[in-house]
Amino acid sequence: MKDKSLESIGEFGLIDIIKKKFNSKNNDSLIIGIGDDAAVISKSKDDYFLISSDMLVEGIHFDLTYHPLKHLGYKSVTTNISDIYSMNGFANQITINLGLSNRFSLNAIEEFYKGVKIACEEYNIDLVGGDTTSSKTGLIISVSAIGNVLKNKLTLRKTAKKNDIICVSGDLGRSYIGLQILEREKSVFLTNPEMQPELSNYSDSIEKQLKPKARKDLIEKLSEFNIIPNSMIDISDGLASDLIHLSVQSNLGVKIYEEKLPILKSTILTANELNLNPTTCALNGGEDYELLFSVNEKDYNMLKDNDIDITSIGYFTSNKKCNLVSKEGETIGLKAQGWKHF
Repeated sequence: MKDKSLESIGEFGLIDIIKKKFNSKNNDSLIIGIGDDAAVISKSKDDYFLISSDMLVEGIHFDLTYHPLKHLGYKSVTTNISDIYSMNGFANQITINLGLSNRFSLNAIEEFYKGVKIACEEYNIDLVGGDTTSSKTGLIISVSAIGNVLKNKLTLRKTAKKNDIICVSGDLGRSYIGLQILEREKSVFLTNPEMQPELSNYSDSIEKQLKPKARKDLIEKLSEFNIIPNSMIDISDGLASDLIHLSVQSNLGVKIYEEKLPILKSTILTANELNLNPTTCALNGGEDYELLFSVNEKDYNMLKDNDIDITSIGYFTSNKKCNLVSKEGETIGLKAQGWKHF
């Protein structure tokens, strides 16, 4: 049999292969293993541990030409703890492993950890360990996050219900636009180093890309109003890809509406300037780190009545198809065209 390449099977194909090889439990404490945003492990009568892990690799996930190390330290934390919040839990601790090449000075690494500390203080979490080693391929960052969730509040990808209202926090596509602006200015700089970029008009988009927030505030609001979503995921690979994750794992279809996608006017204007389709940016751009979740109509109305920062974009269906209804009324099948890891 011909050996398959990683590119041909993709990240999620590889995860499925690994998951099938480890589909049995060696410990009764394991509740949920591979396949959701975080692993779920029994903690006490009322609580579960949540554990997630992610990597950021120079040249793949970030470019130090325009990514300040302090911002990168902050982003390394927030993008990881976002997985804890997407399980309806709260992050408590992190560990950080670094692979470092000789070109990094002590001052540079201290800048990275300044950003880590800012994030730890902002989200009330502790850095409790990690490891460092040499790297010949640039900077490699691996972060693990540990959190907890009450057993009766745990939210998974696979538990959406038919007719659930699909909601998303914040706005979409802005982070991708920020990345495109930074890439454009990098290209200009490499061509003409004397040119100084004018980025003030794009500061919101650039900040969303370089220093994304994790939506702990929404989890706090859900707790305040005692609302437990039926399903949830954070938007890292792109809205379309992450909707499909919820759809496949819940064995349901989705119908969303283009006119309901929360895209800021500034994102639309910059997308047009860059000859990009704003809807495509929102669907496939990725790195928004907003929360995508589903609730019943009663809970949705409670959230809207209390002016929570969410938007209803559609609902779950029983036909297992993932569709977008365009502004012109055309039904278009959603495809997972966001971030590709291989």
